[in-house]
Amino acid sequence: MRYVRYTLIVLFAICSSVNAQEKWDLRKIVDYAMTNNITVKQSEVQASVSQLVYNQSKLALFPNVSFSGNEGFYSGRNQDPTTYRLITQSYWSAGMQLQTSADIFNFYSKKNLILSNQWELEAAKANTNKLKNDIALTAANGYLQVLLAIEQENIARVQLRQTQAQLSNTRKLVNAGSLPELNAAELEAQEARDSANYVSAKGNVTQTILVLKSYMNFDAAAPFDVSVPPIELIPIEKIADLQPEAVFALALANQPLQKFNNYKLKAAEKASQVYRGNMYPNFFLFGNLGSGYNSRAEQITGSRPVISPIGKVSVSGVDYSVLPITPFVDFSYGSVGVTKQFEQNFRQSVGIGVSVPIFNGAQARTNWQRSKLNIRTIELQQEADNQKVKQDIYQAYNAALVALEKFNASSKSVSASQRTLDFAQKRYDVGMLGTFELITNQNNLFRAKLEYVLNQYDYVFKMKVLEFYKGQGLRL
Repeated sequence: MRYVRYTLIVLFAICSSVNAQEKWDLRKIVDYAMTNNITVKQSEVQASVSQLVYNQSKLALFPNVSFSGNEGFYSGRNQDPTTYRLITQSYWSAGMQLQTSADIFNFYSKKNLILSNQWELEAAKANTNKLKNDIALTAANGYLQVLLAIEQENIARVQLRQTQAQLSNTRKLVNAGSLPELNAAELEAQEARDSANYVSAKGNVTQTILVLKSYMNFDAAAPFDVSVPPIELIPIEKIADLQPEAVFALALANQPLQKFNNYKLKAAEKASQVYRGNMYPNFFLFGNLGSGYNSRAEQITGSRPVISPIGKVSVSGVDYSVLPITPFVDFSYGSVGVTKQFEQNFRQSVGIGVSVPIFNGAQARTNWQRSKLNIRTIELQQEADNQKVKQDIYQAYNAALVALEKFNASSKSVSASQRTLDFAQKRYDVGMLGTFELITNQNNLFRAKLEYVLNQYDYVFKMKVLEFYKGQGLRL
């Protein structure tokens, strides 16, 4: 038992170690977010409802069949359900009926309803894909924000270590009497600021991870470690290949929002034809099978002739009885069994019917007119969405150009700040530059590096947005 316990402990430790070492890259993050996001799940439920509606509308083409049965006790003056005579008796009655009906012609209302529901189903699926794309783009942005925060933390940590190294060297020179105490005090103040920046950067990493977890619907308390690819290795298309007009043309053909609007428009057009068909006559077939039982039902079980005088005549003073030409028959009755009654009372009917809408408060015509207005509403929404996508693409393209220029400028700024600090460090080492000036150059380089990293990630994300509209998905 002790060995089993130790084995379980070791296995648990190994599993914990494996889970702790698990790295989340962009693909895993996006897949998890699209699978577990609550909004996406709700949309998938609605798509399932649309699937059920579509399936039901196809089954509506088949004839309707219904069966009904009843049994009850009746007293007082009622109609015999088997002979339809009025009787004043108490009795038990039972009946069953099988009915069916099928449309012959209804101006293609059911066919158009099926097509409308089919397009509604496709629209629901497209809406789910749209939500997945939205959450994928949001999760990708959250992932890049985490990478940016990690990079900023690394820069703050390097800055703090450099300041600590300078403080250590300066403290030695101060103790040796080569430098005044002021130099060490200034570096100590700078170390405190760098420490605060480093702590803030670490907290920002945790905060961005929590935000990313919320996009993914991931447990906030669970361990989470992201894979950090070098930003330079992230594949980016050339901006010349992402011209806004070409990207917009691809977006109209590939983006789920545009597909959703197209499907909704087709569904509305078919629904309008359904409402129009409802204003015309409906021809249908019908059939009926039924039978019944009455506990008071009787049948003839026997008979005997009864000859009774119907009068007397007197002839020559002699009375003679007058007998009927046809003798009276005395019948005897007995109850009828349930099975036999159902056989005797079995009835059938079949026929053709027509239903003509004459006047129903203009409801049918109003529904048709409303369906035409609904088509116009969807067309306007489609136009507005297309305009917004086009505007977003042009704005994203312009933002990518600006981000590229800022990235190039910040790269030059880092190079210039690094050269300035190198010269300042050499002058400081020979006592030709004060500590304050050296710290100023260090801070300038620190800010330049942060600005460079920020612009670099901003440029990458702006380009990924353009690639996303182009329909290439997210590649990191």
